[in-house]
Amino acid sequence: MILSLPPTGNGQTHTLEVVDLWVSVDGKPILKGVDLKIQTGEIHAVMGPNGSGKSTLANVIMGHPRYRVERGDIRLDGESIIGLTPDKRARRGLFLAFQYPVAISGVTLFNFLRAAYNATRPEGMPKPTIVEFRKIFREGLQILNMDEQFGNRYVNDGWSGGEKKRGEVFQMTVLAPRFAILDETDSGLDIDALKWVASGIAKLAGPDRGILLITHYNRILQYIRPHRVHVLVDGTIALSGGPELADQLEERGYGWVVKE
Repeated sequence: MILSLPPTGNGQTHTLEVVDLWVSVDGKPILKGVDLKIQTGEIHAVMGPNGSGKSTLANVIMGHPRYRVERGDIRLDGESIIGLTPDKRARRGLFLAFQYPVAISGVTLFNFLRAAYNATRPEGMPKPTIVEFRKIFREGLQILNMDEQFGNRYVNDGWSGGEKKRGEVFQMTVLAPRFAILDETDSGLDIDALKWVASGIAKLAGPDRGILLITHYNRILQYIRPHRVHVLVDGTIALSGGPELADQLEERGYGWVVKE
């Protein structure tokens, strides 16, 4: 297994908790008292209509400076991370896969990930040599059955939508976070790309990792069955349940949740 963080060991469980979170953007309230708790070993799905605050939730957990926390807290193992910058949150084991990955012309995926890997190592942990990291990189490619030439391409530059999402999953494989937040990783994918992305995420799920999967649709949840499903409506989690809730939403839409 590839780890940029020490193994949790002894079955230790880690917790990411959102507590009564109120968030605004440019003075407009977006999240209105969100409560959410995820532990390592769990997969949680957040679903909801457009404009409900799903991407805001992902970005504010990762510390995007545009979002203002008006009230509430975000905690890792009981410790607040509200005051931490995104790089420090990444060093604590958080990872965000973007809905719209940005292209970085002139920077290969290998060099990008080597820099990210070294930057997210906890203080005091040695950084691998380039030879050692190349082995880690290749192991990640093997886990996901990806061509080695993928690492020589400039990050997201000229990539198809499916390739960009594969790149996000590969980054998660190499960086091995404790908590991965996937913001609509399934959007814009055809059925083959969707199956590949879902398979990659499933390979990375396990006792040392918690996954928060944000999605509009149930289709990716046919391949990755979450432990819990939360429905976000108008900035508030209106309903939570087991994986069967996603099936209900597929059949009935979101209108009945709003009414209730």
